[in-house]
Amino acid sequence: MTSFADLGLIEPLAKATEVLGFESMTPVQAHSLPVMLAGKDVIAQAKTGSGKTVAFGLALLSRLRPELPQVQALVLCPTRELADQVSGELRRLARFIPNVKLVTLCGGVPVRTQTPSLAQTPHVLVGTPGRILDHLRRDTINLSKLDVLVLDEADRMLDMGFLDAIEEVVKTTPKGRQTMLFSATYTDDVRNVSRQFQSHPAQITLSENEAEVAVEQVFYEVASQQRFAALRALLLAHQDDSALVFCHTRKDTRDVAALLNADGFSALALHGELEQRERDEVLLRFTHKSCTILVATDVAARGLDIKALPLVISWELPTDPNIHIHRIGRTGRAGLMGRALALCAPSERDRAAGIAAQQKHPLRWDALPANSDGMSPHAAPMVTWVIEGGRQDKLRPGDLLGAFTAEFGLEGDAVGKIDVGKERAYLSIKHALNAELKRKLQASHGKVKVKGKQFRMSQLAGKS
Repeated sequence: MTSFADLGLIEPLAKATEVLGFESMTPVQAHSLPVMLAGKDVIAQAKTGSGKTVAFGLALLSRLRPELPQVQALVLCPTRELADQVSGELRRLARFIPNVKLVTLCGGVPVRTQTPSLAQTPHVLVGTPGRILDHLRRDTINLSKLDVLVLDEADRMLDMGFLDAIEEVVKTTPKGRQTMLFSATYTDDVRNVSRQFQSHPAQITLSENEAEVAVEQVFYEVASQQRFAALRALLLAHQDDSALVFCHTRKDTRDVAALLNADGFSALALHGELEQRERDEVLLRFTHKSCTILVATDVAARGLDIKALPLVISWELPTDPNIHIHRIGRTGRAGLMGRALALCAPSERDRAAGIAAQQKHPLRWDALPANSDGMSPHAAPMVTWVIEGGRQDKLRPGDLLGAFTAEFGLEGDAVGKIDVGKERAYLSIKHALNAELKRKLQASHGKVKVKGKQFRMSQLAGKS
């Protein structure tokens, strides 16, 4: 079975897959969906970009009964970013099911601000284990009628120390629920969790050919003192691509981003010392292409699901081969070709050997690109602007696009991504037109008129 049309989905879900352009299933979808639709527990090996969210999303939505005002499905995720992405995907899949309520519950905001969204009982909850447990203890949610539990990126949740919280959450759910567990790796801890929470699960392990991702991996041996020169050469050789650079420590992310910016690159650092809004805006600038290089720690990058990310670079090799697998899993998504490059000092050769043993094939080593001394970095193709109005002002992406093209005389293709939040909206325009927009904005006193109302706007910038 390789086609979504062969699954016998309920009509609203069949219509959604058709409208969304889903035709052929990915390997993890083809293997797991029939089993999950039959109501069985599943433990599946699946990385980010494999199509796992659509798989468990279709399965849990097929069991939903919107007429019953009770929490029927819970998806636990390791990070707020992944929870937000899962929620967005579920909403897309549920677009033709009437009266479905989905609520996302994660840290980063006060608990009291989330309570009003629970006044009307949601059918689906998506969240991080700690915050879900917090709401359970406050009696703001009830999982006694839960039908489906999903543990997404289970290995990441265990690495982050969420086992105790997960155990407490699961204790409040019925024993007869369906439990789906997805993990990029099958560690002993993951298998123990499966034994603890699942009942005779079907194990989905893809064959080597099916599991092979479309990622070109190349390793470069460099002296430690030449690491930045090597990174610069690789970025210049692939500078038409957005790149995610992994570092071990927060200090390294800040230092590497600063060195790149001083050299003319457009880079931002993502690390744990950023406030949640700063973190969100760093990611937003990167996905809007108003920054071309994101320098991140492995912890800060957990749960990131950036579509069409062609290039990942390791500033140094991780000590744990599983972390390397997660790094390269950020690229080569769902059939798109990706490239994972890694810098390796002579002292890190044992780490490289561990990665080769984990992957069960030799690593590809290459020489660094030559003749990059005379090259200069390209500017980021887009610039992101923030508008001080959002969903609470009934703004929609189409409203902003219309306002910008009408008021500032911009062509529609001059505008890139538009994201509308509760209180703020973000819109990117082509870098080449930014100076012109600034001039026109001065004439309108820094405001844009949308739906008859004036909103202040400014270029989005922030510390990294």
